[in-house]
Amino acid sequence: MRINWLGTAVVVLLVGAAAGPALALDKAHYDKAKATIAKGLAYLKTTQEPSGAWTPRPGPAVTAMVATVLLDQPGVDLKSPELAKALAYIQSKVHPNGGIYSDDTPGLENYNTSICLSALARISSEPGIGPIIQHAQDYLRHLQWSDQVDPAGHKVDKNHPFYGGAGYGRSGRPDLSNTQMMIQGLHDSGLDCNDPAFQRALVFITRCQGTPANKMLGDKIVPDGGFIYSTSAGKDKIGVPTSPAGTVTMEDGTTRLATYGSMTYAGFKSYLYAKLNRNDPRVQAALGWIEHHYTLDRNPGLGPKDQGLYYYYLTFARALHAWGEPTITTADGVKHDWRVELIDKLASLQRPDGSWVNNADRWMEGDPNLVTAYALLALDETVN
Repeated sequence: MRINWLGTAVVVLLVGAAAGPALALDKAHYDKAKATIAKGLAYLKTTQEPSGAWTPRPGPAVTAMVATVLLDQPGVDLKSPELAKALAYIQSKVHPNGGIYSDDTPGLENYNTSICLSALARISSEPGIGPIIQHAQDYLRHLQWSDQVDPAGHKVDKNHPFYGGAGYGRSGRPDLSNTQMMIQGLHDSGLDCNDPAFQRALVFITRCQGTPANKMLGDKIVPDGGFIYSTSAGKDKIGVPTSPAGTVTMEDGTTRLATYGSMTYAGFKSYLYAKLNRNDPRVQAALGWIEHHYTLDRNPGLGPKDQGLYYYYLTFARALHAWGEPTITTADGVKHDWRVELIDKLASLQRPDGSWVNNADRWMEGDPNLVTAYALLALDETVN
């Protein structure tokens, strides 16, 4: 995709299917988004550690998110101090096995490698980066559940609830969040959607969705087209699906797992990256969920409205950008320009120093470096 200026509007020219919104974003909101991004980046320049890292506790992932935003800016200078140090820090975490992670963060290998892969894909033509990308892709394939033995000693094949998913380490049960991060990294780094990694992931993703296509676990999920977190509650509860959104009592008295926003947008996005047909019932069911639950006021379905809010904004933006339509028409007939509404929402939440933070400190969203990176990545989807 490339952006040209024509008069007072930003015109987005598409290459290929589902490459991004097909209509122009008005100049006022384009300028507002760019100014908000610039203010956020100015904040992050004040919090970078001497090592080049931002929030290194979970590994290089947060650093890679910030680097991704920096790399997406027009006229980026790879030799700028902040970016050069960040990229050097990420590359210092490359392991001989292809993974990109810190040794003192066991279990976060998929999380860190996937996010770092997305960043490095933006400099794939730089010397020495190509082999790192290829080895990281191979490493993620290795982590994906496909032919291993589960913690109970059962072989993981296509009939196993773990199949096709990725999780916190190869020995941990897979979840949709880690799986969508893996798919994001593989997609960003140019892996063909026909690669077995994508096709295996589709099996796992489908099993997290409340649709008739989910032959394994569909009767345990509210059949509204949304997604839950995982097909298994833990290594000792294989095949027992779980959702932090809790349960819903159906009209017939049965209890099913509730679906929720961030995972539904994550699943929808992953279907699009895997190039499922737009008319596939799974894609249409997810779109139907979005049309019925569209909001930027909360992570819908997740109880307290601020839990996982900025992760939600990021999956929301990436999914709707991949869908390629500038508006979503909700079930009440209202047409929403999601880019305009997201820009306005994030600009209103930005703090005076340029950062964002979530007062509901769950999933690390009390960390301003992480949350600011989430917000900036989401804004990037509105203007790139």
